[in-house]
Amino acid sequence: MKMKQIFISFLLLASLGILAQTETLTTGDLIKKLKPLNKRIDDLQNKRLKQIKEIKTLNSKLSTAYKSIDSLRTKTQDNSNAITQTANQLGIQIKETGDKNEGKITEVSESLSKNSLYGIIGVLSTILVSGLLYWLLRKRQQIDKTDFIDQLSKTKSSIEESLVKEFGKQTELMDSQLHLIEQQKTNREFTPNAEPDHSLALKVASEINLIERNINLMDSKTKGLKQLQASVGKLKDNLSANGYEMPELLGKQFHQGMKVIVTSSIPDENLEKGSEIISKILIPQVNYNDKMIQTGQIEVSVGY
Repeated sequence: MKMKQIFISFLLLASLGILAQTETLTTGDLIKKLKPLNKRIDDLQNKRLKQIKEIKTLNSKLSTAYKSIDSLRTKTQDNSNAITQTANQLGIQIKETGDKNEGKITEVSESLSKNSLYGIIGVLSTILVSGLLYWLLRKRQQIDKTDFIDQLSKTKSSIEESLVKEFGKQTELMDSQLHLIEQQKTNREFTPNAEPDHSLALKVASEINLIERNINLMDSKTKGLKQLQASVGKLKDNLSANGYEMPELLGKQFHQGMKVIVTSSIPDENLEKGSEIISKILIPQVNYNDKMIQTGQIEVSVGY
């Protein structure tokens, strides 16, 4: 609402400047031109709030799914460890049985009685059955584990596809907001000394950063992801055409001279010791006509 009031005030001042220069516009004409623009701003704001709410809901579902996956992986690992322990115990028993059988065979080798021969056959049969049961148990556990992981992967893919669709809708709304930024730029041509209002552009930049942060967490094979990335690239190009730049910081080497705010440093054993890499953009840096108007806030991963 505050942004709306500022924007309306700016348009009124711009319109008064035009009126003073041309002396052809009336107050009634100016109000008629402002009313449709005000209504359009209200509609866009309402749609944007609805999209943000839906994205938060989907993010919550995705976070819950990730937690469930981690929990189920832990349970699967526990089951695998239990199977391995059972297999080891069964292997020891089989070995002990085999050792005893070898001793019995040695003892009765001197007398080939019919009863002794039957006993040997029975012991050998027991060994074979035990080995078969062990093999079947192991195979069954592997099949169950694979099916379970496949089901979790399908659930994760479904949630990611829903997010991609919602982000796609949001990019369409943001494209409409960029048209308003272009109108602001056109109006400033009539009042060159007026201070530009960057609030709408900064909001668009923050939403682009949020979408890119979620894209980095998704599987590259997610349906519709490439189209979403192309839409985000187009939005950034349109911002650039209006004088706004979002420097690429993600994955870059961090050094103390950078004009950013480091909110946290996360140890990472996969990085070279002492290396510092920007691993997350919380608030994007935004430049306007090569001058920074918003300082970036980042998270850094540090090798140890």
